[in-house]
Amino acid sequence: MALFEEEMDSNPMVSSLLNKLANYTNLSQGVVEHEEAEESRRREVKSPGMGTFIGVYLPCLQNILGVILFLRLTWIVGVAGVLESFLIVFMCCTCTMLTAISMSAIATNGVVPAGGSYYMISRSLGPEFGGAVGLCFYLGTTFAGAMYILGTIEIFLTYISPGAAIVHAASADGEATAMLHNMRVYGTCTLALMAMVVFVGVKYVNKLALVFLACVVLSILAIYAGVIKTAFDPPDIPVCLLGNRTLSRRSFDACAKVHTSSNGTRPTLLWGLFCNGSADGTTCDDYFAQNNLTEIQGIPGVASGVLLDNLWSVYTDKGVFVEKKATPSVPVPEESRASGLPYVLTDIMTYFTMLVGIYFPSVTGIMAGSNRSGDLRDAQKSIPTGTILAIVTTSFIYLSCIVLFGACIEGVILRDKFGEALQGNLVIGMLAWPSPWVIVIGSFFSTCGAGLQSLTGAPRLLQAIARDGIIPFLQVFGHGKANGEPTWALLLTALICEIGILIASLDSVAPILSMFFLMCYMFVNLACAVQTLLRTPNWRPRFKYYHWALSFLGMSLCLALMFICSWYYALCAMLIASCIYKYIEYRGAEKEWGDGIRGLSLNAARYALLRVEQGAPHTKNWRPQVLVMLNLDAEQCVKHPRLLSFTTQLKAGKGLTIVGSVLEGTYLDKHTEAQQAEENIRSLMSAEKSKGFCQLVVSSNLRDGMSHLIQSAGLGGMKHNTVLVAWPESWKEEDNPSSWRNFVDTVRDTTAAQQALLVAKNVDLFPQNQARFSDGHIDVWWIVHDGGLLMLLPFLLRQHKVWRKCRMRIFTVAQVDDNSIQMKKDLQTFLYHLRISAEVEVVEMGESDISAFTYEKTLLMEQRSQMVKQMQLSKTEREREAQLIHDRNTASHSVVAARTQAPPTPDKVQMTWTKEKLIAEKYKNKDVGISGFKDLFSLKPEWGNLNQSNVRRMHTAVKLNGVVLNKSQDAQLVLLNMPGPPRNRQGDENWILFWALSRGGR
Repeated sequence: MALFEEEMDSNPMVSSLLNKLANYTNLSQGVVEHEEAEESRRREVKSPGMGTFIGVYLPCLQNILGVILFLRLTWIVGVAGVLESFLIVFMCCTCTMLTAISMSAIATNGVVPAGGSYYMISRSLGPEFGGAVGLCFYLGTTFAGAMYILGTIEIFLTYISPGAAIVHAASADGEATAMLHNMRVYGTCTLALMAMVVFVGVKYVNKLALVFLACVVLSILAIYAGVIKTAFDPPDIPVCLLGNRTLSRRSFDACAKVHTSSNGTRPTLLWGLFCNGSADGTTCDDYFAQNNLTEIQGIPGVASGVLLDNLWSVYTDKGVFVEKKATPSVPVPEESRASGLPYVLTDIMTYFTMLVGIYFPSVTGIMAGSNRSGDLRDAQKSIPTGTILAIVTTSFIYLSCIVLFGACIEGVILRDKFGEALQGNLVIGMLAWPSPWVIVIGSFFSTCGAGLQSLTGAPRLLQAIARDGIIPFLQVFGHGKANGEPTWALLLTALICEIGILIASLDSVAPILSMFFLMCYMFVNLACAVQTLLRTPNWRPRFKYYHWALSFLGMSLCLALMFICSWYYALCAMLIASCIYKYIEYRGAEKEWGDGIRGLSLNAARYALLRVEQGAPHTKNWRPQVLVMLNLDAEQCVKHPRLLSFTTQLKAGKGLTIVGSVLEGTYLDKHTEAQQAEENIRSLMSAEKSKGFCQLVVSSNLRDGMSHLIQSAGLGGMKHNTVLVAWPESWKEEDNPSSWRNFVDTVRDTTAAQQALLVAKNVDLFPQNQARFSDGHIDVWWIVHDGGLLMLLPFLLRQHKVWRKCRMRIFTVAQVDDNSIQMKKDLQTFLYHLRISAEVEVVEMGESDISAFTYEKTLLMEQRSQMVKQMQLSKTEREREAQLIHDRNTASHSVVAARTQAPPTPDKVQMTWTKEKLIAEKYKNKDVGISGFKDLFSLKPEWGNLNQSNVRRMHTAVKLNGVVLNKSQDAQLVLLNMPGPPRNRQGDENWILFWALSRGGR
C-alpha cells in the first residue's frame, strides 16, 4: 500500500473503516442513556439480546392497551353504537397502521437511532420540523402521563375506595365538582410520588414493566373469558328502571316501591327518595307515581340478541336521563323533574367527533419499539415486525371488544360511564371472569405503570432535543445527574403534567394529547413520503412494503382526525408547532443532517431554474439581480463592508444577490486562504443580514478573476443583471496604476455583457442598516436615458427602513435649444405614469466660456508630471500659457458660432512652448456645434494630446460638478448617470478623470 501512504491521514484503509462500523455504538447524537453509569458492564456484552417479541411486541402492546380500554370503551360503544364505534376504532387503527408502515421504512433505512420519533423526523425532515414535532411529541407524552394518572385516581376513588374522598359534596348537584377537586388533590400527590420514583432510579420502573404488562394481559384474558361465560351462564346483574329511566343503585337496595310481607306493606328506601313521607297523603314525584319499576339484566349475554339494540348511536346533551329504548314510559312535564333523585344522568354532551378525540389515545404507543432500538438484537428486522404485529393484535382486541360489548351488555349499562346502576362497579369488570377485581386491580396497576413510563420517557425526549442544541433556550434541560438522568427535564415534565392534572377530567385531557400524537404521526408519514418521492440515493429501506401513496394517505388521515377530534385544539397545536418551527429557523443552531426538506428544496430549485431558463423575464418582473464585487485586504477581510449594507438596503431580501471576490494567485496555493476569505464574507453577510450567495474565485490576476465572475456567476436563469462595485479611491496613486485599470476593464466587461453597473463612491460613508434618516432627499440626476434603472433605484431604497422617510428629487438637464417648462411637464407626466412620487427640477446648462482653470486641469490631465519636469515651467508660467490658450479658443469659438452652416474644420490649439508637442497635436473635430455637455456621454473620438474636445469634456465635467454640488449639497444620496468608457484604450485615464471630476472627485 505504499502507493497510498500519503493519503492515510485523510482517507483510512477499508479494513479500519469496516472495524469501526462493526463496533458502532448506536448512540445517537445528543443522547445519553440512563444506563451510561453502567457503561463498563455493558461493554462486556457483545450485542444486545432482545428479540422481536420481548423488545418490540410486548412494549407496544403494553403502551397501546391502557386506560381508555378499561374506563371508556364500553361507554363509547353505548353512546356511538356498535357501527359508529367500529368506524372510530377502524379509522384510528388504520391511521396507526399506515404510520407504522412509514415508521418501519424510516427505521430500516440504515442504522436505527435510539431516539424514537424525534430522531426519525429530525433526521428526515430537518432540525426545524424535527424540533417542532419533537416538542409536540414531548408535550403529548407529558399529557399522556397526566391522563394515566387521572385514570389511576378515577379507578381508585370510584371503584376501589370511594370513601377515600377528601372533598365531599354538600348536595347531589355538587358531586361532580367535588369529584374534580378530589382528582386534583390525589392526582397532584400521585404525580409527586411518581416523579420521586423516577428521580431515584428509573431502573426500578423498567423492572416493574413486566408486572404492569402482566396485569394488562390478565385483564384482557379475563374479559374474553367473561364473554365466553355469558354464552351459557350469564351473570345475574339486575338493573333497576323507573319507566324507561335508569336508576342509580348507590342509595337503595330493592328495586320496588313497597315491601310486601305478611304484616302488610311498607315503603322502600326508593320510595323515600321520591316521596316526602310514607302516609297516604304524601306527595311523590309525578314520574315516580305514574311509572312502574322494572328490573332487567345488565349483562344478558352474547346470545341474548341485545346486539341489534346497540347498533345505533344515542348522542345526548349534558344532564340527560340514561333511558332504555322501546320501554313503556309515561312522560311528565319538564318542570316536575326534581333534582337530587337517583337517576343516572349523562355528565357531558356527546357527539361523534368528541368520541374520536377521547378514543384516539388508546391506539398511541406504536413508537415504543423504535425507542428501544439500541437494545434490540436486529432492530431493522424487529421494529417493523413487532410494531405491525402489535397493531394488528390490539386492533383485533379493540374491534372484537366493540362487537362483544355490544352483544353482551345492555345499552343503558354501556352508557352508564361510572357504573352507577351497578352499585358503583366498573362495567367492564362486571363482565370479566372470574372476578370484577381482576379488571379493577389490573387496570389500576396498568394505568399506574403507564404513567410511570410516560414520566420516564418524556424527560429523556426533552433532554435529547436540548442536547441537539437546535433550541437555545432549552439547553439547560440537557443537563442532569452524573449518570445522565435528566433532572431538570423531569422537573419541567412534572410541572407541565400538573397542568393536565388540574384539568382533572380524563375526557378533557384525552383530546389534547390526541392532537400532539396525531401531529407527530402526520410528520412521520410526511417524512417517508418525501424521502420516497425524492428518490435520494441514501433512501434504501430494508422494509419493502411501503409506498408514498400509503404515507400520503396516512398523513391525510392524521390531519383529518386532528380536525375531527377538535378543530380549535388542532389549530392551537399547529400554531404551537409553527411558532417552534419559526423560532428554530430564526434562532436555532445550524444542523446539517441530510434531511429530506433540503432535498425537496433542491428539487424545487432545479425545477424552478429549468422553468426560468425557458424564456427571458418580462419587464414587469425585472429587478436588479446584483453581483457585488468586494475587495479583500491582506488578511482576507472585506475592505468596504458598507457595500454589503447598501446591498441589503437595495435588495431588502428580494431577488438574487451574489457576493463575489477575487483572490490573486493559484488555487493549489491559495485554497486555504480562499476558504478563510469565504468564511469572512459569509460572516459579514450574516452580520449585515444580506441574503444571498457567496462566490470566490482564485485567479492569476484580479483583472481576469473579475471578468470570470461577471461572465459565470449565477446558474441558469438565476444570473445577475447588475454589477455593484466600489469606486477605486487609489486611482490617482502613481505606484498603483492597476487599480483604475482594473476598474475600467470591469466597466468594459459589464458593458459587453449588457449588464447594468452601479458604482458607489465614498462607500465608507454610506449609512449602516441600523441607521434611520428622519428627513432628507435622494437626488437623481437624470441626464441620459438608461432604461429606467436610475428611477428604480431610489424606489427600491425607500422600501428599507434606512431610507423610508427620505423624499425623492429628480433633476434633468436642459440645453440651449430645449424648452425647460415643457420638459418639466413631460417629466411630471412620465413620473405619474410610473407611479413614482418625486419633486422635479430642470437645470439649464447653456454654452459658456471655458475658464483657464479648465485648461489647466486638461493640461495636467494629459501631460501629468512628465511634461512639467521636461518643460520646467513654474506655476505662473503654466497659468499664463493656459490663459493664452483660453483667449485663442474664445476667438475660434466665436467664428464657429457665426458660421454654423459651414462645414466644421479642425480647431487646433497652438502651443508655443514645445515644437514636438505642436507636431504631435492631431485632432479632427466632427461637430463643434454639439454641446460640450453631450460630449461627456459620447466619448467616441480618438484621444490624443491636448485638444479642443478634451477641453470641452473637462469644461462639462467641472461645470456639472458645480451644479450638482449647488443643488444637491443637502441630499443624503446622489444618483447620476455614468458615461461609457472610450473605445480607444489610450484615453482610459482621461475618461476616469472626467468621471471623477463630474462627481466631485479628485
